[in-house]
Amino acid sequence: MLPKNYRLKKRSAYKATYRTGNTIHYGGITVFIGKIKNNDLPTKIGFVVSKKIHKRAVKRNRIKRLMRESYRLLIKEGNANDKYMSLIFVASSCLLGKNFSEVDSVIKKVVGKI
Repeated sequence: MLPKNYRLKKRSAYKATYRTGNTIHYGGITVFIGKIKNNDLPTKIGFVVSKKIHKRAVKRNRIKRLMRESYRLLIKEGNANDKYMSLIFVASSCLLGKNFSEVDSVIKKVVGKI
């Protein structure tokens, strides 16, 4: 689980990040990128899987857990991109059948592109 200071919590923060319009898409994950930060606070991260992907919450939560764990390991290694105020990872349906190693490689490539 991500530490609390890395979590994007408020609806207004999600809306502000979506409004910036900066996106990157790779391997079934779209990343919405917030503003460039000018302080020492860590980058806030959000994970979204809509009901259009799968109607069962169990499946949607699994995808979010896999993405969250992958990003947590990036933070632990020190390879996470830390120059933006917020990032939102939005999953697509092609992540449904993937295991952790596949999701981890996609997250690493997406963060590398940012």
